[in-house]
Amino acid sequence: MIGRLPLDEQLAALKSALARNEVLVEVLNRTAGLELPNWYMTAGCLFQTVWNVVTDRHPTSGIKDYDIFYFDDRDLSWEAEDAVIKAAGEAFTGLPTEVEVRNEARVHLWYEQKFGVACAPHASTEAAIDSFAATTCCLGVRLEPGGRWRVYAPHGLSDVFNLVVRPNPVLAPREVYETKTARWQQQWPELTVLGWPSESAVQQTTDLTSARSM
Repeated sequence: MIGRLPLDEQLAALKSALARNEVLVEVLNRTAGLELPNWYMTAGCLFQTVWNVVTDRHPTSGIKDYDIFYFDDRDLSWEAEDAVIKAAGEAFTGLPTEVEVRNEARVHLWYEQKFGVACAPHASTEAAIDSFAATTCCLGVRLEPGGRWRVYAPHGLSDVFNLVVRPNPVLAPREVYETKTARWQQQWPELTVLGWPSESAVQQTTDLTSARSM
């Protein structure tokens, strides 16, 4: 099983799996050309591509969109982010998918209104990726100059290859996790979805995360 291989071999397997998704590779290449600060392709398009490869589905099966995060705290206005979104829209013209570009420096300005819980300002794109509802989602990839792949995977890659979805109760509420996992299980019934932890366990996780960020 790939999830039991040494990390360097898992990284090679990740790149090999993602490379089979031609749409994903094209989005990566076009995003690199935008030169966004501290950008990553992240979330569903990555781990769902791996799920598809592992379960012998088409690499793009079930993928709704492709998420691009970047971090620019020099101007937190909506107008500045919208200008980037429009430029990205032009760069992605002709692709057979939706690409969503978001400035993670602005998330705290709208997160509570959308999800019902407060969000402290993120310090980086990596910090934003750390806050996804499931550890499986905490994955980011970008192309560096020279074509090198940079991979951010704070919880490793074993769960991704082993089709295990594990809750990450540091920000997103339980209902977000359960809504997402219910949808994923319909598309990928091979998944093992772990339940949301008790309130005391959630508090311990939150306290530990806060301590690490200090």
